[in-house]
Amino acid sequence: MSDTGSKTDIAALTHAVRVAVAAASDLSALEVVKIQFLGKKGGSVTALLRLVGTLPEAERKPFAAQVNALRDELDALLEERKIALSGGAADAALVSQADDMTMPARRHGCNAAGTVHPIQQTIQEMVAIFAELGFSWAEGPDVESDWNNFSALNMPEDHPARQMQDTFYMPTAAKDNRGATLLRTQTSGVQVRVMTSQKPPIRIVAPGRTYRSDYDQTHSPMFHQIEGLMIDEGTTFAHLKGLLYEFTRRYFGVDKLSMRFRPSYFPFTEPSAEVDIGCSRAGGKIKIGEGTDWLEVLGCGMVHPQVLINCGIDPQQYQGFAFGMGIERFAMLKHGISDLRDMFNCDLRWMQRYGFSATQSLLHTVR
Repeated sequence: MSDTGSKTDIAALTHAVRVAVAAASDLSALEVVKIQFLGKKGGSVTALLRLVGTLPEAERKPFAAQVNALRDELDALLEERKIALSGGAADAALVSQADDMTMPARRHGCNAAGTVHPIQQTIQEMVAIFAELGFSWAEGPDVESDWNNFSALNMPEDHPARQMQDTFYMPTAAKDNRGATLLRTQTSGVQVRVMTSQKPPIRIVAPGRTYRSDYDQTHSPMFHQIEGLMIDEGTTFAHLKGLLYEFTRRYFGVDKLSMRFRPSYFPFTEPSAEVDIGCSRAGGKIKIGEGTDWLEVLGCGMVHPQVLINCGIDPQQYQGFAFGMGIERFAMLKHGISDLRDMFNCDLRWMQRYGFSATQSLLHTVR
């Protein structure tokens, strides 16, 4: 076979390969094309590969290179066409197997209908109450800067909460101009973002997910908090006490509620306090607003002047208070849930017991 003849044969075969692959209308037709050109018996390209050994040594290497190039192109064309045809087959299967969305829902297992999770229900109720009291909803990212999460809040560099055993830090390369990035340990970063972007007066609550390296019956690596902030001229601790009393009374649905404030310490507030509410533990069950026992529910205080300075607010003109509480804890207390971990186990039986229907959710939220 002369060099000119071999080039002509390969060129013609290349054209035939491209036409045949493009004309394949389904996967079965594509398989026929593959056998036609690459089949062990009678495949056109296979026959050319076998011809290599019969050529004179001078022609063998360049001819083999041309045939191998043709085979590589054929393999690529077959794979590309297979992907295209497979996608079409999958689309056709989806159309033929599509469910009729107008049909009644199928119920499996425990026969549980869709419900609102107690955590989401609690968030809705809390935000609704604070909205009635003049507070708006604010949000921020779950991945936060070290500055917003710690430094701006007057938290010392050696504070235990900054250490790896409590905080989930992102890879060291993930840094911005305000230090390392991390999964926020509190929603206080939202307060910093609001104070640095808005001028007082400020009244916001910030519910959201938070993350800490902790896991037991009452703690989870991911949990939810809601924090509140008020900045204005003449704000006092008395305003804070009145707000928390009214919120707690409304949330638990009691007319009278005993409440006490115990001195505490938080780097971002001064003075700081932990709040207890009256309860009864008779019969092993907690009843809010009854009895002579006390139950700790949240932390609060007047915003530290240094935090205001860090956020560009003049502490000589403005004062403020802040508070924070665990959403899971309030949900557990109100609905009698004993183990926080059950909230994240995706158990439909648990949801059937503690979840809220859309109607129940609306009735509990709007009073």
